Formats: sequence, C-alpha cells, structure tokens
Amino acid sequence: MDLPRWIRTPAELDALAAALGGASAVAIDTEADSLHHYPGKLCLVQIADGGGRGHLVDPLALPTLAALGPICAAPGIVKVLHAADNDLAYLKRMYGLTFSSLFDTALAGRFLGMKALGLDALLEQCLGVVSAKSRQKDDWSRRPLSPEQEAYALNDVLHLIELRAALLEALRQKGRAAWVEEECAALAAQSVPDKPEDPDAYLNLKGAKDLDRRGWAVLRELYRAREALALALDRPPFMIVTHDALVALAVKRPHRPDEILELPGCSTRVAARAGHAILDAVARGEAVSERELPSRRPAPRPHVPAATRHRALALRAWRGDVAQTLDLDPGVLLPQRLIDRLAADAPRDLAALARTDIRRWRVDLFGEALLKALAVA
Repeated sequence: MDLPRWIRTPAELDALAAALGGASAVAIDTEADSLHHYPGKLCLVQIADGGGRGHLVDPLALPTLAALGPICAAPGIVKVLHAADNDLAYLKRMYGLTFSSLFDTALAGRFLGMKALGLDALLEQCLGVVSAKSRQKDDWSRRPLSPEQEAYALNDVLHLIELRAALLEALRQKGRAAWVEEECAALAAQSVPDKPEDPDAYLNLKGAKDLDRRGWAVLRELYRAREALALALDRPPFMIVTHDALVALAVKRPHRPDEILELPGCSTRVAARAGHAILDAVARGEAVSERELPSRRPAPRPHVPAATRHRALALRAWRGDVAQTLDLDPGVLLPQRLIDRLAADAPRDLAALARTDIRRWRVDLFGEALLKALAVA
C-alpha cells in the first residue's frame, strides 16, 4: 500500500507505523504553534525513512499518536532528530511516548566542535544541501498548509538520516561516537515534568524590582488578567500586552482608557482588546490592603565553603585547557552544573566519580585528571 503524504486518520497512522517497523532509522521533527496560540500545541509531526519517503502526520486530526509508540521505543530503530529537546517535550508530555536509540544531530555537531549548529548550517556544511527560507514563525495550526510549507516541513526530515551518517563518521574519526551515544541515551531517557505554576512570576519581569509594594500588587493583578485573556483569546500573553507595557501600566496605574494609550506599547489595539481588563486589574491592585501587599522574598544565598570554591576554580581551569586542546566548547566538555556538583561532592576515587551523573565517557577518559583537580582542597 502506498501511503499518502498526509497522515490524518488512525488507519493511515497504523499503516505508517507498520511500514516503519522494519526500518533501521527514522527521522522525526515537529512543528508547534506556541508563537500564535496559547497554550501551544503540537501541530505537525514529520517522519521520513532511509528511502527518502516523507510523511506529514497531523496531530490536529488524530485522536492519539499512540501507534508511533513502538517505533519511538524500539531499540533497533534509530530515531534521528535535530535539537530534540522541544520535540521530545511535546511528544513525551502530550502523548506519553518514550524513546530509545536516539541520535541528535545538533548534539553531534556540538561534540565535533562545530560553530554553526542550526539544521540549515549542518545540512549545507556536511551534505551541500541548501535549505529554503525558514518558516519557523508560521502558524502551523492553519489548514491547509501551502505547498511551500509542506516542502519546508518535509525538508527538515528528508536529509536527517544522511546527515547522521556524515556526522557519525566524523565522530568516529575523532573517537567521540561513544560520547554522543551516551549523551543521546541520557536525553532520550530524560523525563519531562509539567512546569509548576510560579505565583511570583510577575516579580521576574524586567523593571519589576523598581516598583514599590503597591506597584507589585497592581502588577500581580495585571499579570493575572493578561493570563486569563491569553487563555480566553487563544493568544500568547506577550501578544496581549508586552512585558514592558505591563510594567509601565503598573508604574502609571491608569484609571481611564485614554491614559492607557499614553503608555509605550499600549496601542489602540491593546486598549480595545484588553482595556477593561487593565483598568479592572489596576483597581484591584490599588484595593489590596496594606498588610496583604506582596513582598519580594529574597532567595537565600547558599553558603559555598571555600574548599568547594577552590575545587570549582580548579575544574574550570582544567576544563579550559582540555577544551582548547580538543577544540570543544568548554560547556560541552564539562557543563557548569557538573562542575558545581563535583566541587560540592568531591568524589575521592574513580568508583565514587562513576556514581555521579557526569557520564561514563568522562570518567573513562578524564577520571584521573578530574580527581587530581578535585584534590586541590
């Protein structure tokens, strides 16, 4: 059976999954609509096999993507993605898919010391493929997609398997294929917990720290009102009122529609769409009693012992020297989070070092050097 380009029915998705079941590698990409809708949703899943056959799976038309689960989880099928974090987050969180045998082409490029890591740059540098103009800002929830959008979406997967082969060969020549394999396995296994709502998120807006407590009360109500409007209108919050305009409103606290228009970022469109909500939020913020005004709770500054600081400095110095020798970004060789953990825990031997989450390849190659750096204090 010849599968259609568009996969829109459960029967078509089942047929695609069956056709991919014998593949050695499958390329996957996704498109979402978070720039245009709120909350964002997955709008498209592009899939291609090694034979150059590409398909556009339409999550907006399908009740579930569960049929793809065995493909994604199969250890015998390599899943090739580029900069997989966002793709995996959508597929794991929204559809419960699990992954094994992952290969991230952006991660591979990082471990090769490549400077330009975008897919377009990698395709041109490694395969000589010149991509069309980016359409990442398109609204992918609209139907039908234009022929240009379809071509752009498919191009993101049609060359990924070939790109993996080129990157893998380069990694093998440098002796780094096992490094990337281990890093990709960790990425595939990484859980994607739901982000907890932060009731004090409004305090993190640029300029919020300059407000007094009454200003914070007004800003809190404006922030909540914008969130409610964003959900009601299915538009990202920044498209309702920008962050800067929200803080400006908390400073000026307008009481009439014409006062809203006097503020930068508050156009007639903003006033028409959000004016009543803005004025109501200002009134609620001004009505908060003195004892219930919000206050900024300073985050406690962790006490870092001098020995820990010395170990961190030694690790950074070691990292800088070795990264330069390997022509790697220092943050790829040893991320700061690992430096902080090693400096704090200070494992004393290779067995203890191996029990940390720094990956086996780092222990095997640099274990003794890391222990030596950690022994400074």
